[in-house]
Amino acid sequence: MFENLSERLERSFKVIRGESRITELNVAETLKDIRKALLDADVSYKVAKTFTDEVKIKAMGANVLTAVKPGEMMVKIVHDELVALMGGEASQINIKGEPATVLIAGLQGSGKTTFSGKLAGYLKTKKNRTTLLVACDVYRPAAIEQLKILGGQIGVPVYTEEDNKNPVEIAANAIKHAKNHGYSVVIVDTAGRLAIDEEMMTEITAIKQTLNPQETLFVVDSMTGQDAVNTAKEFNERLNFDGVVLTKLDGDTRGGAALSIRSIVNKPIKFTSAGEKLDSLDIFYPDRMASRILGMGDIVSFVEKAQEQIDEEEAKRLQKKLIKNQFDLNDFLRQIQMVKKMGNIKDIMGMIPGVGKMAKNMDIDDNAFKGIEAIIHSMTPAEREHPDIINSSRRKRISAGSGTDIAQVNRLIKQFDEMKRTMQAALKKGVKPNQKSFKKAGRR
Repeated sequence: MFENLSERLERSFKVIRGESRITELNVAETLKDIRKALLDADVSYKVAKTFTDEVKIKAMGANVLTAVKPGEMMVKIVHDELVALMGGEASQINIKGEPATVLIAGLQGSGKTTFSGKLAGYLKTKKNRTTLLVACDVYRPAAIEQLKILGGQIGVPVYTEEDNKNPVEIAANAIKHAKNHGYSVVIVDTAGRLAIDEEMMTEITAIKQTLNPQETLFVVDSMTGQDAVNTAKEFNERLNFDGVVLTKLDGDTRGGAALSIRSIVNKPIKFTSAGEKLDSLDIFYPDRMASRILGMGDIVSFVEKAQEQIDEEEAKRLQKKLIKNQFDLNDFLRQIQMVKKMGNIKDIMGMIPGVGKMAKNMDIDDNAFKGIEAIIHSMTPAEREHPDIINSSRRKRISAGSGTDIAQVNRLIKQFDEMKRTMQAALKKGVKPNQKSFKKAGRR
C-alpha cells in the first residue's frame, strides 16, 4: 500500500543525508518534500502540516551526536512521529464478557463480512475462544450465504433467522442463543449502504443500544482514501466506536487513510486486512508500520509469522540433519511450503530489512515456487535424498517431467547446494547450537 509514499520519503531524505549537520535550511527543504509526499498519499492537509511541524520542532531541538549523521537522525525523528501519528502502540480487542459481543459496522463493500470471518478465525485459533458469527445483514442478498461459507471454512457456526427481517431482534436472539450454548464471543455482522443515510445509522445505533457490545469496530476500505476518513468521522459521531479496521491494504492505494484516521477520530486502528485469505488478518502495530513505510522492514512480524509455521520438533529434526550433513531436497521442499503458508511472498520479503526495496521492483507472485516444486516432485525418492547422484541424464529426465528447462534444474541444484553450505557454516560458528538458538536461526 505504501510503496509510492516510501519512495517519496526516501527521496526527501536525500537532501539532508548529504549534509554534515542539521540546519534550519536543510530541515525546511526536507520537510517541504515530506509534506508534499504525505499530501500526494492522500493524507489530509491539517494532519500533514501538524506532522511536519512536530518533526521540525524535534529536529531543531535535537542534540545530534557526532556518531549520528543528520540524515539518520531525521529518519529516526520521522519514524517516531509516524508511530505517534498512528497511535503509538497496538490496541488489543476487548473480548471480556459472558459472552463478549463484537459489533461490526461500515459501508457496503468495505469488507465487513469477510473481516467478520477472519476475526472469528483469529479468535478461534489464536485466542482459543468459542465463537459465534451472527448474520444481521438482511438486505444484501448474498450476505447471509457469504457468512455461512466463511463460517464453514473456519469451522465457526453462523446464527441466522432468514425469515426475520428485523436485525435488532436477530442480534438480541443470537445473544440468548450464545449464552444457552456456551459461546464465549459473538461477532455481529451488520448491513452497510453504498453511502451514509439516516435509516442505516438509526438501525446500527439501535443494534448497539440493544446489545451494549464490549467492542464496536468500524471497518473501512483503505482504498477510498480521505473519503474513508470522513466516513469514519460520521460513524464515530453516532456510534462512538472502539476501533478501526483497515481492509484491502493489498490494493493500489496511497495509504492516506492509515495515516490520517487515528488523529481525525482519535480511535485506534486495531486490525489490518489484505486479500481474501482467511488468515490474512494482522494486529496493527504503529511502530512496525512506520518502519515499513520508511523502508526499514518489519523483522518482528516476519519472525512471528515464521514462528507460526515452525514447531519445536521440526526445528530439532532439521538441526540434527544439518549437523549430520543429511539435509536433502525433501527438507528443502518442506521449507518452501512453510514460507508459502506465511502469506503473500512479496509482502513477506518486504518485512525483511534491506530486501523490501528490491522486492518492490520484482515481479513476484504466490506462484513463485511453482517451478521449484515441480522440479523436486519430478525427482525419484533417491534423488531427493541424495542430490549428488543427479547427473546430466537425470537432469534431462527431471526437466522433461517438470515442464522446465535444463537451466532451471541446474539453477535449483546450485542454489540448494549454496543454501546448504550457508546453513552448515552458520551452525559451525561458535559452540554447538542449542535448540533455542537454532529455532531463531531457522526463523530468519
